[in-house]
Amino acid sequence: MELKKLKARLATAVRGHKLLKDKSDEMIRRFTLIIRENKRLRDEVEQSLSNTLRQFSVARSLTPEYAVEAAFGMPTAAVTAECGVESVMGVEVPKIELTSSARTDSLPYAYSEITSEADESVRQISSVLPLLVKLAAVEKSVRLLADEIERNKRRVNALEYVMIPQLEETIKYIRDKLDENERAAIIRLMKVKNKS
Repeated sequence: MELKKLKARLATAVRGHKLLKDKSDEMIRRFTLIIRENKRLRDEVEQSLSNTLRQFSVARSLTPEYAVEAAFGMPTAAVTAECGVESVMGVEVPKIELTSSARTDSLPYAYSEITSEADESVRQISSVLPLLVKLAAVEKSVRLLADEIERNKRRVNALEYVMIPQLEETIKYIRDKLDENERAAIIRLMKVKNKS
């Protein structure tokens, strides 16, 4: 009976190992796609921020400090973020949707007070915000998927190198004992037959 139970557990462990291995392979494939998206977004954000900050430095050098602080202290749009989750191979990753209600005149200050460089830097920074939020969501997804891949890898290794070999060894031991008992029973029967 114990042998039958162990064989069933071994079959389940082998099937579970195959499923976890397949899941791990698919998670790594999706992880690679998300990493590429992360790299693309990061390069885009860094380029946009670099251009914006360059434009902003030019604007600060051409405009009095009080005017720059007043201009950049006013919001150009109201942004609402709707946060949710989506599932990637059973891992819940963040999903963020931004909705922006931009002003009709697009800039919150008078054009005569500020230089065109400042206008351009305000417009550029407004376009960078959605990219920054998307980049943050993708990077969090990468982190969560990496953790899940690591956990899954430990499970696969535990099955492959610990549980399955132990079950096989125990099954072999039980089979050897049963064979030995069967041989002993046959020898006893032969001795009883010879005596009669």
